[in-house]
Amino acid sequence: MATARTLEPPAAPSVTPEPLVALLARGRPLVMGILNVTPDSFSDGGKFLDPKRAIAHAEEMVAQGADIIDIGAESTRPYDGMQPVSADEEVARLKPVLPAVAKLGVPVSIDSLKSEVAAWALDNGATIANDVWGLQRDAHMAEVVAARGVPVIVMHNRDEADPRIDIVADVEAFFARSIAVASEAGIARENIVLDPGIGFGKTPEQSIVTLAHTATFRSFGLPLLVGASRKRFINSVSPAPPTERIGGSIASHIYAVQQGAAIVRVHDVAETVQALRVLAAIEKGSAP
Repeated sequence: MATARTLEPPAAPSVTPEPLVALLARGRPLVMGILNVTPDSFSDGGKFLDPKRAIAHAEEMVAQGADIIDIGAESTRPYDGMQPVSADEEVARLKPVLPAVAKLGVPVSIDSLKSEVAAWALDNGATIANDVWGLQRDAHMAEVVAARGVPVIVMHNRDEADPRIDIVADVEAFFARSIAVASEAGIARENIVLDPGIGFGKTPEQSIVTLAHTATFRSFGLPLLVGASRKRFINSVSPAPPTERIGGSIASHIYAVQQGAAIVRVHDVAETVQALRVLAAIEKGSAP
Protein backbone atom coordinates (compact mmCIF):
# COMPACT_ATOMS: atom_id res chain seq x y z
CA MET A 1 0.00 0.00 0.00
CA ALA A 2 1.32 3.44 -0.92
CA THR A 3 2.14 5.63 2.05
CA ALA A 4 1.24 9.27 2.59
CA ARG A 5 4.80 10.31 1.77
CA THR A 6 4.52 9.16 -1.89
CA LEU A 7 1.96 11.86 -2.72
CA GLU A 8 3.25 14.73 -4.81
CA PRO A 9 3.40 18.14 -3.09
CA PRO A 10 1.26 20.96 -4.49
CA ALA A 11 2.47 24.27 -5.82
CA ALA A 12 3.74 26.75 -3.24
CA PRO A 13 1.14 28.89 -1.48
CA SER A 14 0.31 32.12 -3.32
CA VAL A 15 0.53 34.09 -0.06
CA THR A 16 3.02 33.24 2.66
CA PRO A 17 1.18 32.94 6.00
CA GLU A 18 2.48 34.99 8.90
CA PRO A 19 4.27 32.75 11.44
CA LEU A 20 2.29 31.92 14.56
CA VAL A 21 4.86 33.56 16.83
CA ALA A 22 4.38 36.82 14.91
CA LEU A 23 0.60 36.56 15.13
CA LEU A 24 0.81 35.99 18.88
CA ALA A 25 3.04 39.04 19.21
CA ARG A 26 0.21 41.25 17.99
CA GLY A 27 -1.14 41.20 21.51
CA ARG A 28 -4.76 40.33 20.71
CA PRO A 29 -6.53 36.97 20.96
CA LEU A 30 -6.42 34.90 17.79
CA VAL A 31 -9.40 33.08 16.32
CA MET A 32 -8.81 29.60 14.95
CA GLY A 33 -11.57 28.44 12.60
CA ILE A 34 -12.47 24.76 12.60
CA LEU A 35 -12.69 22.85 9.31
CA ASN A 36 -13.82 19.24 9.73
CA VAL A 37 -13.23 17.18 6.60
CA THR A 38 -15.00 14.21 8.16
CA PRO A 39 -18.36 12.40 7.87
CA ASP A 40 -18.85 12.10 11.64
CA SER A 41 -17.85 15.31 13.43
CA PHE A 42 -20.05 15.93 16.49
CA SER A 43 -21.16 19.38 15.35
CA ASP A 44 -21.16 19.38 11.55
CA GLY A 45 -20.60 15.78 10.52
CA GLY A 46 -20.32 15.40 6.76
CA LYS A 47 -21.15 19.03 6.01
CA PHE A 48 -17.71 19.80 4.62
CA LEU A 49 -16.60 16.37 3.45
CA ASP A 50 -16.98 17.54 -0.15
CA PRO A 51 -13.70 19.31 -1.07
CA LYS A 52 -15.38 22.24 -2.84
CA ARG A 53 -17.61 22.94 0.15
CA ALA A 54 -14.67 22.57 2.52
CA ILE A 55 -12.51 25.05 0.61
CA ALA A 56 -15.43 27.48 0.30
CA HIS A 57 -16.02 27.28 4.04
CA ALA A 58 -12.34 27.96 4.73
CA GLU A 59 -12.50 31.00 2.44
CA GLU A 60 -15.61 32.20 4.29
CA MET A 61 -13.93 31.84 7.69
CA VAL A 62 -10.87 33.77 6.50
CA ALA A 63 -13.14 36.53 5.17
CA GLN A 64 -14.90 36.58 8.56
CA GLY A 65 -11.62 37.19 10.35
CA ALA A 66 -10.15 33.78 11.19
CA ASP A 67 -6.44 34.07 11.95
CA ILE A 68 -5.78 30.33 11.59
CA ILE A 69 -7.64 27.45 9.94
CA ASP A 70 -7.50 24.11 11.76
CA ILE A 71 -8.16 21.14 9.47
CA GLY A 72 -9.01 17.68 10.76
CA ALA A 73 -9.81 14.58 8.71
CA GLU A 74 -10.61 12.19 11.56
CA SER A 75 -13.21 12.80 14.22
CA THR A 76 -11.65 12.96 17.67
CA ARG A 77 -14.88 13.62 19.52
CA PRO A 78 -14.47 12.22 23.03
CA TYR A 79 -17.50 9.98 23.33
CA ASP A 80 -18.93 6.80 21.87
CA GLY A 81 -19.42 6.78 18.11
CA MET A 82 -16.00 7.97 16.99
CA GLN A 83 -14.85 5.96 13.99
CA PRO A 84 -11.04 5.73 13.73
CA VAL A 85 -9.63 5.88 10.21
CA SER A 86 -6.28 4.92 8.71
CA ALA A 87 -3.55 7.41 7.94
CA ASP A 88 -4.09 6.78 4.24
CA GLU A 89 -7.78 7.65 4.57
CA GLU A 90 -6.97 10.85 6.48
CA VAL A 91 -4.53 11.92 3.79
CA ALA A 92 -7.03 11.04 1.04
CA ARG A 93 -9.54 13.40 2.68
CA LEU A 94 -6.93 16.12 3.14
CA LYS A 95 -5.27 15.96 -0.27
CA PRO A 96 -7.93 17.89 -2.24
CA VAL A 97 -8.49 20.42 0.54
CA LEU A 98 -5.44 21.31 2.62
CA PRO A 99 -3.11 22.56 -0.16
CA ALA A 100 -5.85 24.87 -1.45
CA VAL A 101 -6.62 26.21 2.02
CA ALA A 102 -2.91 26.79 2.62
CA LYS A 103 -2.97 29.30 -0.26
CA LEU A 104 -5.49 31.55 1.49
CA GLY A 105 -2.80 33.48 3.34
CA VAL A 106 -3.42 32.40 6.94
CA PRO A 107 -1.61 29.64 8.84
CA VAL A 108 -3.13 26.17 8.60
CA SER A 109 -2.86 23.71 11.46
CA ILE A 110 -3.27 19.98 10.99
CA ASP A 111 -5.46 18.37 13.63
CA SER A 112 -4.26 14.78 13.72
CA LEU A 113 -2.96 12.35 16.31
CA LYS A 114 -0.94 10.44 13.69
CA SER A 115 2.62 11.51 12.99
CA GLU A 116 2.53 10.30 9.38
CA VAL A 117 -0.54 12.43 8.67
CA ALA A 118 1.02 15.43 10.40
CA ALA A 119 4.20 14.92 8.35
CA TRP A 120 2.28 14.85 5.06
CA ALA A 121 0.25 17.92 5.99
CA LEU A 122 3.28 19.89 7.16
CA ASP A 123 5.02 19.05 3.90
CA ASN A 124 2.00 20.19 1.89
CA GLY A 125 1.10 23.59 3.29
CA ALA A 126 0.24 23.25 6.97
CA THR A 127 2.50 25.21 9.31
CA ILE A 128 1.22 24.12 12.74
CA ALA A 129 0.68 20.67 14.27
CA ASN A 130 -2.33 20.21 16.56
CA ASP A 131 -1.99 17.00 18.60
CA VAL A 132 -4.97 16.08 20.77
CA TRP A 133 -2.71 13.74 22.73
CA GLY A 134 -0.03 16.29 23.51
CA LEU A 135 2.93 14.37 22.00
CA GLN A 136 2.20 11.46 24.33
CA ARG A 137 0.32 8.98 22.10
CA ASP A 138 2.29 8.73 18.85
CA ALA A 139 5.98 8.21 19.65
CA HIS A 140 7.07 9.90 16.40
CA MET A 141 4.95 13.05 16.59
CA ALA A 142 7.52 15.08 18.50
CA GLU A 143 10.32 14.23 16.06
CA VAL A 144 8.09 15.16 13.09
CA VAL A 145 7.37 18.55 14.65
CA ALA A 146 10.99 19.12 15.67
CA ALA A 147 12.34 18.20 12.24
CA ARG A 148 10.14 20.82 10.59
CA GLY A 149 10.64 23.49 13.22
CA VAL A 150 6.92 24.30 13.44
CA PRO A 151 4.67 25.20 16.36
CA VAL A 152 2.73 22.44 18.06
CA ILE A 153 -0.49 22.64 20.03
CA VAL A 154 -0.21 20.30 22.99
CA MET A 155 -3.65 19.27 24.24
CA HIS A 156 -4.51 17.53 27.50
CA ASN A 157 -6.41 14.29 27.08
CA ARG A 158 -7.39 11.14 28.94
CA ASP A 159 -8.67 7.79 27.70
CA GLU A 160 -11.60 8.05 30.09
CA ALA A 161 -13.06 10.71 32.32
CA ASP A 162 -12.61 10.07 36.04
CA PRO A 163 -14.82 12.29 38.20
CA ARG A 164 -12.75 11.43 41.30
CA ILE A 165 -9.54 13.14 40.24
CA ASP A 166 -8.36 16.72 40.63
CA ILE A 167 -8.65 17.61 36.95
CA VAL A 168 -6.64 20.84 37.21
CA ALA A 169 -3.71 18.99 38.78
CA ASP A 170 -4.04 16.30 36.10
CA VAL A 171 -3.85 18.89 33.33
CA GLU A 172 -0.79 20.50 34.92
CA ALA A 173 1.00 17.14 35.27
CA PHE A 174 0.14 16.25 31.67
CA PHE A 175 1.50 19.56 30.38
CA ALA A 176 4.72 19.05 32.34
CA ARG A 177 5.21 15.64 30.69
CA SER A 178 4.45 17.00 27.22
CA ILE A 179 6.87 19.88 27.63
CA ALA A 180 9.56 17.40 28.68
CA VAL A 181 8.85 15.26 25.59
CA ALA A 182 9.04 18.34 23.39
CA SER A 183 12.30 19.47 24.95
CA GLU A 184 13.89 16.05 24.55
CA ALA A 185 12.89 15.98 20.87
CA GLY A 186 14.38 19.41 20.26
CA ILE A 187 11.17 21.41 19.87
CA ALA A 188 11.85 25.05 20.70
CA ARG A 189 9.91 26.23 23.73
CA GLU A 190 8.60 29.22 21.78
CA ASN A 191 6.90 26.73 19.44
CA ILE A 192 4.70 25.17 22.13
CA VAL A 193 1.06 26.14 22.71
CA LEU A 194 -0.91 24.55 25.55
CA ASP A 195 -4.56 23.47 25.24
CA PRO A 196 -6.34 22.21 28.40
CA GLY A 197 -8.60 20.04 26.23
CA ILE A 198 -12.09 21.18 27.17
CA GLY A 199 -14.41 18.19 26.69
CA PHE A 200 -11.65 15.62 26.28
CA GLY A 201 -11.26 12.98 28.99
CA LYS A 202 -13.40 15.08 31.31
CA THR A 203 -16.90 15.06 32.69
CA PRO A 204 -18.95 18.16 31.83
CA GLU A 205 -18.33 19.38 35.37
CA GLN A 206 -14.57 18.90 34.97
CA SER A 207 -14.63 20.81 31.70
CA ILE A 208 -16.23 23.73 33.51
CA VAL A 209 -13.65 23.54 36.30
CA THR A 210 -10.82 23.36 33.77
CA LEU A 211 -12.14 26.37 31.90
CA ALA A 212 -12.59 28.25 35.18
CA HIS A 213 -8.89 27.66 35.92
CA THR A 214 -7.58 28.91 32.58
CA ALA A 215 -5.39 31.46 34.34
CA THR A 216 -3.77 28.67 36.38
CA PHE A 217 -2.14 27.22 33.26
CA ARG A 218 -0.42 30.52 32.53
CA SER A 219 2.16 29.42 35.11
CA PHE A 220 3.95 27.49 32.34
CA GLY A 221 4.69 30.76 30.59
CA LEU A 222 3.39 29.48 27.25
CA PRO A 223 0.50 30.62 25.03
CA LEU A 224 -2.84 29.03 25.83
CA LEU A 225 -5.45 27.82 23.36
CA VAL A 226 -9.01 27.14 24.52
CA GLY A 227 -11.49 25.23 22.39
CA ALA A 228 -14.89 25.24 24.07
CA SER A 229 -16.90 25.64 20.88
CA ARG A 230 -20.24 23.77 21.00
CA LYS A 231 -18.90 21.33 23.60
CA ARG A 232 -21.12 19.03 25.68
CA PHE A 233 -20.56 20.89 28.93
CA ILE A 234 -22.63 23.75 27.50
CA ASN A 235 -25.52 21.34 27.07
CA SER A 236 -25.18 20.33 30.73
CA VAL A 237 -25.74 23.95 31.76
CA SER A 238 -28.27 24.98 29.12
CA PRO A 239 -29.60 22.03 27.06
CA ALA A 240 -29.27 22.54 23.32
CA PRO A 241 -27.99 20.61 20.28
CA PRO A 242 -24.44 21.43 19.12
CA THR A 243 -25.45 23.96 16.45
CA GLU A 244 -27.45 25.93 19.03
CA ARG A 245 -24.64 26.36 21.55
CA ILE A 246 -23.20 29.55 20.08
CA GLY A 247 -24.06 31.65 23.12
CA GLY A 248 -22.39 29.24 25.49
CA SER A 249 -19.39 28.98 23.20
CA ILE A 250 -18.89 32.73 23.04
CA ALA A 251 -19.36 33.13 26.81
CA SER A 252 -16.71 30.46 27.38
CA HIS A 253 -14.22 32.00 24.98
CA ILE A 254 -14.71 35.53 26.29
CA TYR A 255 -13.99 34.22 29.79
CA ALA A 256 -10.94 32.30 28.56
CA VAL A 257 -9.52 35.39 26.83
CA GLN A 258 -10.06 37.46 29.96
CA GLN A 259 -8.12 34.81 31.87
CA GLY A 260 -5.22 34.92 29.44
CA ALA A 261 -6.01 32.60 26.53
CA ALA A 262 -4.13 33.66 23.40
CA ILE A 263 -6.11 31.57 20.90
CA VAL A 264 -9.70 30.36 20.78
CA ARG A 265 -10.70 27.48 18.50
CA VAL A 266 -14.23 27.96 17.16
CA HIS A 267 -16.88 26.83 14.71
CA ASP A 268 -18.64 30.21 14.59
CA VAL A 269 -15.95 32.60 13.40
CA ALA A 270 -17.96 35.71 12.55
CA GLU A 271 -19.81 35.74 15.87
CA THR A 272 -16.62 35.14 17.85
CA VAL A 273 -14.65 37.82 16.01
CA GLN A 274 -17.45 40.30 16.65
CA ALA A 275 -17.61 39.39 20.34
CA LEU A 276 -13.86 39.78 20.79
CA ARG A 277 -13.79 43.12 18.99
CA VAL A 278 -16.59 44.44 21.20
CA LEU A 279 -14.79 43.14 24.28
CA ALA A 280 -11.60 44.92 23.20
CA ALA A 281 -13.51 48.16 22.60
CA ILE A 282 -15.13 47.98 26.04
CA GLU A 283 -11.80 47.28 27.73
CA LYS A 284 -10.21 50.18 25.85
CA GLY A 285 -13.06 52.45 26.86
CA SER A 286 -12.69 51.52 30.51
CA ALA A 287 -8.93 52.10 30.60
CA PRO A 288 -7.80 55.08 32.70
